[in-house]
Amino acid sequence: MLGEIVIGGSASLLICMFLGPRFIEYLRLKEFGQHIREEGPAGHHGKAGTPTMGGLAVVLAVCVPFLILSEYRAASIAVLGTGLAMAALGFADDVIKLRRRRSLGVSGRTKLVVQAGTALALWVLVTQYVELEDTLDLRVVDAQVELGVAYPVLIFLVLAGATNGVNLTDGLDGLAAGCAAIVFLAFTAMTFITQGQEDLALLSACLVGACVGFLWFNSFPASVFMGDTGALALGGFIAALAVMTKTELLLIVIGGIFVIEALSVAIQVFSFQRFRKRVFLMAPIHHHFELMAWSETKIILRFWIVAAICAAIGFTLYQASITP
Repeated sequence: MLGEIVIGGSASLLICMFLGPRFIEYLRLKEFGQHIREEGPAGHHGKAGTPTMGGLAVVLAVCVPFLILSEYRAASIAVLGTGLAMAALGFADDVIKLRRRRSLGVSGRTKLVVQAGTALALWVLVTQYVELEDTLDLRVVDAQVELGVAYPVLIFLVLAGATNGVNLTDGLDGLAAGCAAIVFLAFTAMTFITQGQEDLALLSACLVGACVGFLWFNSFPASVFMGDTGALALGGFIAALAVMTKTELLLIVIGGIFVIEALSVAIQVFSFQRFRKRVFLMAPIHHHFELMAWSETKIILRFWIVAAICAAIGFTLYQASITP
């Protein structure tokens, strides 16, 4: 199975790399360019017009080798379905932005409704076909919390949190793709050492390969952006993998960089609404460091390091929890 995992990840990487130039050229011809928010950092205005919706290439690069090599286990198909559902939501968001020529797409309420429906579908698959218990594994301590009817609520919170976290992180060239690759690498290792999760390991490896292949074109200065198509898809994959591996709580550590980004926005909004003061120069927090005159590459590399540390700690805690 190790050979198939390596082949799957390598194939996804190569597909993304070889598909990239033609896909980017197609996006340019169709004038599918990124619209930059007026309230964003001034340095980002020069990125306006960069081809977006590169997440389509990532999703394709994941699906082709996985569908060829997969054993079609219920758990991995559920993860794939969740990622594709979020990709479709992101695609609709990107299309609306392009048609209206502004940075606002699908409304927040509509996104929450779609995410809630996806979470319910994932819950049905988890309980009926994967046959996981409706519990929350604490992992750090050897204990579980019975959730019962609250279990689909947990799935929704994980899905909404992961998709929004990745989307907020997708503000610098290669930042979200690099951090996601690190998280998927942790899931690849976690599922590989767990009996019966080889198909999930294959899917995780394909996701690592696709993210790294996309980085070839998305690294600074980016030739293409993943758009909401890619950001929401990656968030959906991360959330579903956490559900299938019973690491919903541990995801706070494994995906620590996404949590930090989301928390920075929440803190900024709360502080301004409550005290009319800003904690950060700008949120998400990577923009704060931009306004502190850190170079974009410096921010990206340091955030990747933090993401790697968080993923390593999360993997260590997971391994300790399954070791007799």
